Amino acid sequence: MTTPPVSGRVTGTAWYALALVALTNAMSLLDRNILAILAPRIKADLQIGDAELGLLYGTVFALFYALFSLPLGRLSDGWIRTRILALAIGFWSFSAGLAAFASGFAMLAISRLGVGIGEGATSPAGTSLLFDYFPKHRRGLVMGTIAASIAVGLGMSNVVGGVAAGWWEGLYPSAQSAPLGLAGWQFAFLVASVPGFVLALLLWHLKEPQRGAMDGIASRPDPAPFRSSLALLGAVTPGTNLLSLAASKASARHWTANIGVMVLVVGLMTLFVHLASAFSPRPALSFGGVPLNPHILQWGVMGFGIIVIFNLLQRLALADPPTYQVTVRSPALMIAIAVGALQTVINYGIMGFTPAFIMQTYGTSPAETGVTFGLLSLVIGVIGPMISGPLADWFDKSMPATGRVYLTLFALGVSPLIGVWTYHAPDAFGFYSRFVLYSVILTCWMPPLYSLIYGLVLPRMRGITASTYLIISTIFGLGMGPYLVGMISDATGDLRTAILSVNWMAIPIIILLIILLTRIRKDESLILVRARDAGEPV
Repeated sequence: MTTPPVSGRVTGTAWYALALVALTNAMSLLDRNILAILAPRIKADLQIGDAELGLLYGTVFALFYALFSLPLGRLSDGWIRTRILALAIGFWSFSAGLAAFASGFAMLAISRLGVGIGEGATSPAGTSLLFDYFPKHRRGLVMGTIAASIAVGLGMSNVVGGVAAGWWEGLYPSAQSAPLGLAGWQFAFLVASVPGFVLALLLWHLKEPQRGAMDGIASRPDPAPFRSSLALLGAVTPGTNLLSLAASKASARHWTANIGVMVLVVGLMTLFVHLASAFSPRPALSFGGVPLNPHILQWGVMGFGIIVIFNLLQRLALADPPTYQVTVRSPALMIAIAVGALQTVINYGIMGFTPAFIMQTYGTSPAETGVTFGLLSLVIGVIGPMISGPLADWFDKSMPATGRVYLTLFALGVSPLIGVWTYHAPDAFGFYSRFVLYSVILTCWMPPLYSLIYGLVLPRMRGITASTYLIISTIFGLGMGPYLVGMISDATGDLRTAILSVNWMAIPIIILLIILLTRIRKDESLILVRARDAGEPV
């Protein structure tokens, strides 16, 4: 049902909530991205290559981050979001600390797995929480702040990783003489994990706002959020999803589609394993003494993720028709999600290997690179979203619906050209100087696109929408970006070419955004119509 929206006044508690959720996002990116600055040390100690690092940074993390974001997103639509965030950050901080005791690829992979599971709650629970604290005309600023906090986390990951590892190695040049036998990179993981426990305590005591009140759309209490969350996990996970189909008495059409997609995906992934192995052969990884081709791991995870996405959409169609109609049947929302996913390929592919590129190309030390690149990324990454967030609100007011699309189109259309110029700088000073302009423009896409995505659904659907976006952008973005750059780098020996190769994704991004301009107004006007037609009592 609809109710009058609450006052547009933003309370002090809302600003405090924004600060805590922003810090949660910063910590999420810090623990996620610290691997990038520590990469040369880890490669030397564990004798692994860039392709394996791409698996750790992208694929292994992406699988569990994306998969568990779905039940956590569903839980965010029915349970206490402040508690979800508190528990999640405590879990991933513990998992991040496990990397301090890694002596091989397998333990590092387990650590990344745990970080991925915990961080899966950050976006769905945090976004849903903040949209119930802030009115629509301030949500561009909210998403700008979140985007800025992501830049802070990315920047601090380089600073914390580079400085902590360098300081420890200065005290203990040999890991054998260090406490617990920790190398510099292991100590850095331990340092990065500590602040999350303090933040978890603060989030536990944050007040939970009334769901939907800010939009004047009251949300019914969820009688069984945990049961629904676990049911969704079972319904999307390959294998157990068949039990879910049987329990829901799915039609023959649904069974045929599900099994057909699984067979098709397995066939395609097998083909891609052979092609990737021929293009960039890699030595086998060891998992508990069992050798494993890293390309099988990569494409196995990709195939798993694609099947999960299909299962999710099929589950929504069977169990929650209003959410299915409002999300999957909205071309504007699907296009916006696709744009974000493609851009994530560029972002993670570039940022995952940029510290190594700077050190390799310009001969800078890990500590120097960590501080300079980290602080620069932090400062400029904050400036861009804090400009584009309020600007997105102004654009939306001046050009309702299309304004945010135009701002996104500018950022994603211009930034690849500046990126090519930046990565051809003749020296480190030239690179950093050009990176300022590149970073400001590149970070301007998130506030307008994200506020657009979450404004295209009902309040009770924001958690699962965030999770849907998360799994698609993670599997195709984070899961592919670092892997592709690492594979091309190993095959060509040219890290610059590998990094810049992902900018070709800008072509379909621009085409999709132009199509989005023609659809956004119509799909915004159909949100309530689609929901009511599917049985939603609004």
